[in-house]
Amino acid sequence: MTTNKGFCASVCRCFFEYSTPQILVIRSTKVGTLNRIIQALVLAYVIGYVCVLKKGYQDTDGVLSSVTTKVKGVAVTNTSDLGLRVWDVADYIIPPQEESSFFVLTNLIMTLNQTQSHCPELPNVGFDCVTDSDCKAGLSNTRGDGVQTGRCVNFSSVARTCEVLAWCPLEGDMQPPDPPMLAGAENFTVLIKNSIRYPMFNFNKRNILPHVNKTYLQHCVFNRVTDPDCPIFRLRDVTTEAGEDFQTMAVHGGIMGVQISWFCDLDLPATWCVPKYTFRRLDNKDPENNVAPGYNFRFAKYYKNINNKETRTLIKGFGIRFDVMVFGQAGKFNIIPTLLNIGAGLALLGLVTVVCDLIVLTCMTKRNLYKENKYSYVDDFELLPDGTP
Repeated sequence: MTTNKGFCASVCRCFFEYSTPQILVIRSTKVGTLNRIIQALVLAYVIGYVCVLKKGYQDTDGVLSSVTTKVKGVAVTNTSDLGLRVWDVADYIIPPQEESSFFVLTNLIMTLNQTQSHCPELPNVGFDCVTDSDCKAGLSNTRGDGVQTGRCVNFSSVARTCEVLAWCPLEGDMQPPDPPMLAGAENFTVLIKNSIRYPMFNFNKRNILPHVNKTYLQHCVFNRVTDPDCPIFRLRDVTTEAGEDFQTMAVHGGIMGVQISWFCDLDLPATWCVPKYTFRRLDNKDPENNVAPGYNFRFAKYYKNINNKETRTLIKGFGIRFDVMVFGQAGKFNIIPTLLNIGAGLALLGLVTVVCDLIVLTCMTKRNLYKENKYSYVDDFELLPDGTP
């Protein structure tokens, strides 16, 4: 019974304990210096890093953006198949509009006057044959160009392949021209119109800045030194700033990134919030892994010949796709993050005392004297002389 009473008393004492800090001044050069150094580091972190560098006193919002583009330029080609031909925007921008990107045709392989007819398949694994039994009527292969008729025909004087129903003559397996056919595309220009919004702060802006007028826009071309605010870019300049050669890239095509950064401090004048442009190549050009390089696709132009038969010109187009990517963040003073960061800083300053206490208790020669003076107990549960609590 006595044991139970003692246990209950101990529990009560632990439950109703209250600890209050006791101030003890220690005059020690080593501990005092360490205390001030740690305090200085905490203050430097809170003021220098959190408040100044990271702007911890601001509320932030991510950017909402829209992008439209308009390419201009004319190129001239002179080939045996097409003769002298002028290429304008309607010819080399495919498709006319894309979301935050545009494609410029720089090279092509053309197969003229294709019609729906029968012709021998190109020599390849699975299409070579000796007799008709090697060909299966109605079979279509994803690596082939049409549907087999079941006949084995001469492809050349030395090769026989399965006949197919397809757009004939078939496109040959050949490398794109080098130098590229539309080499003059390097002088094309593109107007990039970018509008951004920070909804939290009701802030809107576009990359055609207020001081850019119509006259200036008709003559300017982006230059990082002389015309950094011009939204018109020469394609050759874009690839050059990315460390690429336009003519080399134009042979097989590729993908370029136009990066627009909007990082704005809205505590400053709105005129200081301006876009910054950077450029880089996005597709892989590893010389040791150059299988299927570049960027290309096929499209066709259809018409009817003099016999009213549907005919088409197949074009395997190579070119450069430009992806416009917009990044940004805006910040503005707000009392809530300011108070939160100040509170966090004060909490860190409180930890300085804990660190110094641990050092004193473990490293100082007079640590026992420090313990005696630092920690003392006042017991309100002790009994009075008459036996009452």
